[in-house]
Amino acid sequence: MAVKLTIICIVTFLMNIPFGYWRNNVKKFSVQWFLAVHIPIPFIIIMRIYSDIGFAWYTYPFIIGSFFLGQKAGAVIQKSLSAKCSNTSSFIFTDLLRCIK
Repeated sequence: MAVKLTIICIVTFLMNIPFGYWRNNVKKFSVQWFLAVHIPIPFIIIMRIYSDIGFAWYTYPFIIGSFFLGQKAGAVIQKSLSAKCSNTSSFIFTDLLRCIK
């Protein structure tokens, strides 16, 4: 069970990095901001169901923590890339290709 929870937390963290990048580049509480925060949630629920970790109370702090850490990591990456490049967008993958050159 602990291995499954660890894998779910890592996937949740990695999945939220692009959404945190997007969220940091739009106006706070706008529709895009709301979507950047909430689009990953159904995927996390699906992972919880299919991995058989269920919805036990002790799993919530780990999953929620990895969710917000991924969002924060994306925001930090967006800030550092926008400091290096003047023309960043809301899509992390194209910005990485464009700015790392």
